[in-house]
Amino acid sequence: MPASTDGFGPGVTPATLATMRGGTDVVENMHLHGTVDNNRADHVVSGYNTISGGAFTGAAGVPMVIQNSGNNVLIQNATIINVQFQP
Repeated sequence: MPASTDGFGPGVTPATLATMRGGTDVVENMHLHGTVDNNRADHVVSGYNTISGGAFTGAAGVPMVIQNSGNNVLIQNATIINVQFQP
């Protein structure tokens, strides 16, 4: 049996892992179709767009930052992450 890895528990043998795979040759697609139409911004004041030191302290995973300093803006964000663990 493979050794335990801190935080992940005991490992599994390659033979066991081979039976647990989610698939291969998978194609992911995202289609984002947003629109901004007939908007109006009068007498607006936009603030500062800042990320200060330590903003990502303790962050885990895949942090995403989307910043916008304008008005009447459409922001579309999509992320596909494929992770492969290989010996």
